[in-house]
Amino acid sequence: MKLVFAGTPEVAVPALDALIASDRHEVAAVVTRPDAPAGRGRRLVASPVAERAEEAGIEVLKPVRPRDEAFLARLREIAPDCCPVVAYGALLPRAALDIPAHGWVNLHFSLLPAWRGAAPVQHAILAGDEMTGASTFQIEEGLDSGPVYGVITEHVRPSDTSGDLLTRLAFAGAGLLAATMDGIEDGTLKAVPQPSEGVSHAPKIAVEDAHVDFAAPALRVDRVVRGCTPAPGAWTLFRGERLKLIQTALLPDRTDLAPGLLDAGKNQVFAGTGSHAVELLWVQPQGKKPMKAADWARGVRIAPGEKLGTADVG
Repeated sequence: MKLVFAGTPEVAVPALDALIASDRHEVAAVVTRPDAPAGRGRRLVASPVAERAEEAGIEVLKPVRPRDEAFLARLREIAPDCCPVVAYGALLPRAALDIPAHGWVNLHFSLLPAWRGAAPVQHAILAGDEMTGASTFQIEEGLDSGPVYGVITEHVRPSDTSGDLLTRLAFAGAGLLAATMDGIEDGTLKAVPQPSEGVSHAPKIAVEDAHVDFAAPALRVDRVVRGCTPAPGAWTLFRGERLKLIQTALLPDRTDLAPGLLDAGKNQVFAGTGSHAVELLWVQPQGKKPMKAADWARGVRIAPGEKLGTADVG
C-alpha cells in the first residue's frame, strides 16, 4: 500500500523504520509537527520523525494545523491507501480522515479501552498495572475510541520507568503496526469495536501531578517517581529549591523515619514516607545535572532533622 506516516517524537521512529523496511508498502510522505524551539539557544529543531524521514529521502509535511487547506490538498495529491499514526500530537479533522481509502490507523501504547489519552504508559505505572501493551485501531473523531485491529501485551517490571516501558512498547508496537498494514492490505484483518466496559483515561501528566508527597505510602512515592521519569520529572523541595527525583528504591523493613525526613549515610540516602522509607538513588538539583543521591547529600551537608518539603507549583 501507499502510506503517509504521521508521528513526531523519538518513540514513533521505530514504527517508521519498520514501515520503511517493509517490502510490501511504500512510505510516500511523513506528516509531523512543525519545528520547535529546543535547547538553551531555543533554536528551531525538526522532530525526530522529520529527521529520520529526511535521512530516508521521504517528503516531510509539517502543517501548523492538519485542517490547513494546503496540507489537505497535498494529501489528496499523494492519495495514500492508509495513514499509520504514532504519537503525532494533533487532532485530525474529518476532512483529513476521509482522504485515505483505509483511513488513519493509530498505534496506541495501551490495551484499549484502558488508558485512552496522551499519557497511557505513565498512567499504567502510576496505577500499579502489572500488564499493559499496545493496540492498533482505526481513528475516528472520538478520543482513542475507534475499533481495534490488533494488540500485543507487555509486563510492567517492578523497576520500570515510563521511559523504559515506552521504549519496549515502541519497538514491539512497530512490528504490530507493520503487521496491521499487511492485514489491511490482504483484507484478512477486520477492526473490532472496543468494549464499553473497562474504559479509563490518561490525560497528559502536568508538572503539579509529578510532585511527590512523602506523606503518601512508599509504594505511591515509588510509582510517581517511576511514572514521571523521564518526563515531566518527579520532584520535591529541599531548602526551598526544586529537587528532581530520578530513581528510588523501596525499603519495606525501615519504618523509623517520619514522612520526608532524611537520613544520609556515607553511601546511602533514605527518606521517610507515610509507610516505610525509600532510598534515594539518583536526584537532580535545580540547575544541575543528575547525580547519585549520596554525592548530592555530601555536597549539601544534610543536617539532622532536615526534610524534603512540599509547596505549591510556582
